[in-house]
Amino acid sequence: MQYLEQILFVLALGIAIYFFTKSVQRIRRNILMGKDEDLSDNKKERWRIMARVALGQSKMVVRPIAGILHIIVYAGFILINIEVLEIIIDGVFGTHRALSFLGPVYDIAIAFFEILALGVLLACIFLLARRWILKLPRFQSAEMKGWPTKDATYILLIEIVLMAALLTMNAAEQSMFAKLDTDALLHGIFPVSALILPLFEGISYETAYFIERLCWWLHILGILAFLNYVPYSKHLHIFLAFPNTYYSGLRPAGSFDNMPEVTNEVKMMLDPSSADPNAPPPEKFGVNDVTDLSWKNLLDAYTCTECGRCTSSCPANITGKKLSPRKVMMDTRDRMEELGKHRASTTENDDGKSLHDYISKEELWACTTCNACVEACPVNINPVEIIYGMRQYLVMEKADAPQELNMMNTNIENNQAPWQFSPTDRANWTKEL
Repeated sequence: MQYLEQILFVLALGIAIYFFTKSVQRIRRNILMGKDEDLSDNKKERWRIMARVALGQSKMVVRPIAGILHIIVYAGFILINIEVLEIIIDGVFGTHRALSFLGPVYDIAIAFFEILALGVLLACIFLLARRWILKLPRFQSAEMKGWPTKDATYILLIEIVLMAALLTMNAAEQSMFAKLDTDALLHGIFPVSALILPLFEGISYETAYFIERLCWWLHILGILAFLNYVPYSKHLHIFLAFPNTYYSGLRPAGSFDNMPEVTNEVKMMLDPSSADPNAPPPEKFGVNDVTDLSWKNLLDAYTCTECGRCTSSCPANITGKKLSPRKVMMDTRDRMEELGKHRASTTENDDGKSLHDYISKEELWACTTCNACVEACPVNINPVEIIYGMRQYLVMEKADAPQELNMMNTNIENNQAPWQFSPTDRANWTKEL
């Protein structure tokens, strides 16, 4: 029976790792559809940002309640998975609590894991209440209807089940040892599961053993299932928050590069001697599809937590305009998935669609480029770069801009200023002073 359990465990572990690897390859393939961008500079500063923002959760605690709850769940995910290492060792080699040889250190660790598991369980319950009972406005937006809300709910419920299984497993094991007539030692200290131990008083050793094994399998299979669910969920940020913050933009918010082709054209008009007459024309201006974005923009899209802090900070959204920076990132991710799937199934690179089929002109032109969304994002995502690139495409490729902007551009071209009067009349207002 023991060998059968080992075989089944190794088989389940192998299948889970195989499918997770396939998902990682899919995500990597999709991100690399973006343009190359060198973000290898200033490594010391990048490590500092990653340590502060991703590891230290510095931008999460700006909103204290959500920040503290997230830190509890985050710490639980990181630290309780240390116990998963022991479960994997036990599953592969048929041992039981393989790390118990650590003695008092192991006992204290188990006690800490139990307290943390209870904290995660309670935090997830409260986070569910914020979504379904308190109904926070930022979770009720149009883009959150359907799958996004279900996704968040599924994750929280899975966390609750996993923590409950862990604590029940420990309680059942204590019950088993209490019913033994030997002097076998129970390894670990169980401050939380001991509280539910009275529920096991009236059951036999065999029943306690069955419950312990059932919860052991439920816990580890749940973790393996969770591992393969995450790549299809917004909770992919669990893995991507660290690289995404490491590759954060280091320039001041709102900085954009001049296009060398445009710069050369301006030089040709103003000072031909400083221009390159043989410079090749640009292939395209701005962003039509996800392939015109950089790989970092696409990494941003996969890292988005859909928390809505960007949208709740956006002045355009607050004043009732259609723009939602969260939706921009969700749409970019959806389009990337769609195009990636198309390219994987055919030799055609283009499916006849674009990112503009997802994000409307009304949304794009509502943006004030104030970068409030960038400042609010807990994992340093930049929706403004995507919006700016898409607007650039509309203006420079399609000549499709709002009338007010076209009028201003015409005035600048003809009058060297946004106003509709001659430069020679520009100082007339001073005559009345």
